[in-house]
Amino acid sequence: MAQGARRTTGQVVAVAVLAVAVTAFLSVAAVRHGFFDLKVYYGALNFWVHDHGEIYDYLKPGTQYGFTYPPFAALVMLPMAYLPWPVAITTSVAATVLVSAVLVWWLLDPVARRAGWTRWFVLAVALCLAAAFEPMRETVNFGQVNMLLLFLVAVDLLRLLPTGNRWAGVGIGLATAIKLTPGVFIVYLLITGRFRAAGTAVAASAAATLLAAALFPDAAREFWTSALWNTDRVGELAFVSNQSLRGMVARLNPEHPSTVAWLALVLVTLACWGWRCRAAVAVGDEATGLALTGVLMCLVSPVTWVHHLVWLIPALILLVDNAVAAPAGSLRRRALLALAVVGYGLLCSRIVWAWEKDFTGLSGFLGSNTYVWISLALLVLLPIRTWAVPVGGGPGSPVPPAGPGSPVPADPAGPVRPADRPGGPVRPAGSTGEPADVAQFVEVDRGRAAGQRHPVAGPLAVG
Repeated sequence: MAQGARRTTGQVVAVAVLAVAVTAFLSVAAVRHGFFDLKVYYGALNFWVHDHGEIYDYLKPGTQYGFTYPPFAALVMLPMAYLPWPVAITTSVAATVLVSAVLVWWLLDPVARRAGWTRWFVLAVALCLAAAFEPMRETVNFGQVNMLLLFLVAVDLLRLLPTGNRWAGVGIGLATAIKLTPGVFIVYLLITGRFRAAGTAVAASAAATLLAAALFPDAAREFWTSALWNTDRVGELAFVSNQSLRGMVARLNPEHPSTVAWLALVLVTLACWGWRCRAAVAVGDEATGLALTGVLMCLVSPVTWVHHLVWLIPALILLVDNAVAAPAGSLRRRALLALAVVGYGLLCSRIVWAWEKDFTGLSGFLGSNTYVWISLALLVLLPIRTWAVPVGGGPGSPVPPAGPGSPVPADPAGPVRPADRPGGPVRPAGSTGEPADVAQFVEVDRGRAAGQRHPVAGPLAVG
């Protein structure tokens, strides 16, 4: 009892020290944007509701920035027009923190259970680290909606789809109606053969869009015929904050960026993504499908500001997941942890801003596109978890076949996690040192126990 109390006290102290360190780091590194984007939303909605102007005619005073989202987003945000500004700020921050905590919990809790870690401690540490993450702190400081959209998509892919819920796809559809870029997840559902969920997503997006058009026909007409195509409203493509492939190409020649080069890069990226996502879904690894598609969206979108890179969070967490599942001391574990630490560290550092004024030359090209390189590395190197149990669990979860090659017999009631066994994780005889549920979900013969890995698991799957 005393030992458990000392451990808990040590964990509380560690979290407190980390929180103080992160606060000190943010006081120095965080840029205070004064909720700039939230001010744009707030001003546009008030102009629309109280001044009876057209929402897409509004520009924040002294800037070229206006409301750029579809009319359904305006409908969702409409209550903001009736809130005092401090309440709008509080609501934005609280909603972002809440959905971020839930998403991180969904992704990390299975890792904590498998490794035997204290679950509240893992969540507390992860949230402290998330606060230091540049895309996250930019999302909060701008008052952006990125985490809310990521949460809607994650509800579908991590909770509803693995259990075969008939409402799977609604979250993706609503996210697409709010901001068009999450529509790439509809493509993800199509290429991985989940046509019912894709149809549900399309129907939800169409219904939301038509509802907004029926309520606000003038705004809908303005958006779809004019505002959507006015790229001047979103800023310059070559600006260093644009960490997409389009931004990378534009920085090579800001005056005349090559559309052909960009499209060629997009096609290669799409091919790699499609192949890897199909391989992930084939083994039931929906979380990796979510992570890879989030990375893809950041790469192929014409404009990916730094705060949009919160879509990389699932991929970074899954790197840690894969590292923890690898044998202790193995090359695989060291490589995955190194990639996760380096990627996370660079994405906290604001390193790209060193080339904000001048991104010419080889060093400028490499440095100003640091976050693009991280995104590409995650797309190519994130392993596919052939041993993974879908986060949602339940009756829709795949159960490994019983047979001579199965280290643990199949259980019709569903897979047994190590945390559910008395005494914690159990390693079956002849295992490679991976957790028992890792061994349980490798669908190969006994030869895999010697260390052979799935051929589509990515370059870091060996070692």
